[in-house]
Amino acid sequence: MPGPFVVHAMRRVSRSIVFFATLFVAAAAFATLGEDVSSIRSDQARMNAQVRVGVGQSYSVHELSLPAGTTIKEFVSPAGTVFAVSWQGAFTPDLRQLLGTHFDEYVQASQSAQTRVARMVHVETGDLVVESSGHMRFSMGRAYLRGKMPSGVTADALR
Repeated sequence: MPGPFVVHAMRRVSRSIVFFATLFVAAAAFATLGEDVSSIRSDQARMNAQVRVGVGQSYSVHELSLPAGTTIKEFVSPAGTVFAVSWQGAFTPDLRQLLGTHFDEYVQASQSAQTRVARMVHVETGDLVVESSGHMRFSMGRAYLRGKMPSGVTADALR
């Protein structure tokens, strides 16, 4: 029979595994740029957000209002694909989660000197466009995939 130190260590390891598994599942729940809309309900629960859905002719907008005052909009094509995301509020949301597989592409492009001006970032890498700006306690931005945008939708509409 293991001693009290070993039992305590095993409990700590078990709690750590459960904690990190929970984080992984929660992170995977985000509706992500270029992926399916089906996970927006999970976003709402995870972020304790209020969701409003607006439906237009070319796309729908799922607006998540977070308790801290930040709003995230997820733009969804008629095919059910998240083709754009935007945010505005007190903090920048986790872009790794919002951009998904496009995050590394964004990071690499944003590190070049030509894309940063003061507190603004503008990245264009073929299909992906990311723009963000802000100052202390305020952040806004958007990211979209040109190739996934429904016909007739312009970037100006994605705010």
